[in-house]
Amino acid sequence: MDTLKACEGGALSNTVDGFVDYRGKPVNKAKQGGIKATIFVFAMTSLEAMAFVGNAVNFITYIYIHMHYSIAESANILTNYLGTTFLLSLVGGFISDAYLTRSVTLLLFGSMEVLGFLLLALQAYFKSLQPPFCDIVNPTVNCQHVRGRNEAVLYIGLYLAALGSGGLKASLPTLGADQFDENDPKERKLISSFFNFLLFSINLGSSIGVTLLVWLQNNKGWDVGLAISTSSVFVGVLIIALGYTTYRNKIPTGSPLTKIALVLVRAFKNRHRELPINEEDLYEEKVVNENNSGSRLPHTNQFRSLDKAAIPPEDKDDTSRWGICTVTQVEEVKVLIRMVPIFASTILMNTCLAQLQTFSNQQGLTLDKRLGKLNIPAPSLSIIPTFFILFLTPLYDRFFVSFARKLTGHETGITHLQRISIGLVLATLSMVAAAIAEIKRKQVAREHNLLYANPLINPLPMSVFMLSFQFFIFGIADLFTLVGLLEFFYSQAPTGFRSLGISFCWCSLAMGYFLSSVLVDVVNAATRKYTASRGWLEGNNLNVNHLDLFYWTLAILNFLNFFNFVYWANWYKYRQVGVRPITDTNKEKDDAPSSCPVSPK
Repeated sequence: MDTLKACEGGALSNTVDGFVDYRGKPVNKAKQGGIKATIFVFAMTSLEAMAFVGNAVNFITYIYIHMHYSIAESANILTNYLGTTFLLSLVGGFISDAYLTRSVTLLLFGSMEVLGFLLLALQAYFKSLQPPFCDIVNPTVNCQHVRGRNEAVLYIGLYLAALGSGGLKASLPTLGADQFDENDPKERKLISSFFNFLLFSINLGSSIGVTLLVWLQNNKGWDVGLAISTSSVFVGVLIIALGYTTYRNKIPTGSPLTKIALVLVRAFKNRHRELPINEEDLYEEKVVNENNSGSRLPHTNQFRSLDKAAIPPEDKDDTSRWGICTVTQVEEVKVLIRMVPIFASTILMNTCLAQLQTFSNQQGLTLDKRLGKLNIPAPSLSIIPTFFILFLTPLYDRFFVSFARKLTGHETGITHLQRISIGLVLATLSMVAAAIAEIKRKQVAREHNLLYANPLINPLPMSVFMLSFQFFIFGIADLFTLVGLLEFFYSQAPTGFRSLGISFCWCSLAMGYFLSSVLVDVVNAATRKYTASRGWLEGNNLNVNHLDLFYWTLAILNFLNFFNFVYWANWYKYRQVGVRPITDTNKEKDDAPSSCPVSPK
């Protein structure tokens, strides 16, 4: 018994450094955290994904048909909305790391998303908030899109929902992964499984969104579909509240931006000083405190100029806030800098994802959507990759990881960056499949003299499932890349930056959507003089446009980007996970024979 008491605070501790329960007291592993706490996270993830993805895949139809914007304008409105959603995850990540616990952040931003969807539902219900009626199929006059106050209602609702959803995307994965102690080898293995099944939860909700929700939008009205979306997120917020007592809550450690600025300012102030020959002469605290949250990082030789921030001050009485940094603080900033090229190398892949939710949707509107007696909406095509992800995720987690672990000795089977690289290759192949499908679609239009026919009245005699290949390939790419990115940014980000780290993943998606909008405009401008349609993607008739050439362009760019990613992946140095602080007391114990019992493996 005395031996066990002596080991309290060590490997056998039942608490987790830097985490508290709902009362602000140290967590008890037997009562807080673990798999039981993640159930609430998975439920909220599925409910929010149903609303977000169900609207994302079909909202271009609402903007085009009901709000009367052109195809290109509708595509840009949607991609800008989606891009802003993911970019605003930075706001949620910053607040979660700096000021509020993850669970409180979820309640706050979930409420914002509810209000945003509610505003959109009211606009879809009240005719006075919509543009004047215009038959978009057979317009007798030039249809004017929604304007003035009503346009403001549309954008306020969209971007309030975007802010709420962005905050959830930063905090949900982090709250779930926080329920496992990375310093406990048994629990650390479960973190990888958590991210795999987080993707499973996203796709479970998405499958309902792209089928049931899309059917309701197209057959019962957008007011009904948006009301269901509002209710879904609201129930998710209630579920997160129900699990409030079961969470391990990371203690906010202050603004990450201030920590970064501290290192940069101190390094600049010491720019003329020489670095010590012995790296051990750089300053590092040897006790656990609120700044390192129970862990410290070993010194690395990259970005040596930043090491000057950890040079002890010449004036030993200099104790100002900007007076000195620890090696760990410097290494945290180095980790974030190393992540930037990885983040940037995945943006182009997400530009491909944007095409599946915009132009591929428009392709589907021109095709035969019948499956027996059923009429399949084009946005519901994304059920194809969703179905395979639901099937393959458990197999990947239970079998592939176990098999690969035996070959590589790596806890996750293959490294995070290897997993991302596989996804990048598959994204290139999905654009090749999309280009081939578009060539075939236009060929059918020419053969049947339907180049200028209204596709809503006379769809092409070609099954919409011709597009399933590009959706399927990209869905498998998502299984590798999205989960790989989430786990990479969570595991590699310093403990006080993890929600911000997760936001990097979503920001890659945001930049992909924004880049899509830019590429559409650039391609149209560059090809306007050489095509009869005033640009590859100009106008509302895909049959006379050159979407196939745009897809080939994306395939080539993604192929080249793969080699760019490989370069930075080889350059990247992984952060050690689970490094414990060395205290003066612990150092004495390390010098003495260990008397603590070893827990069974």
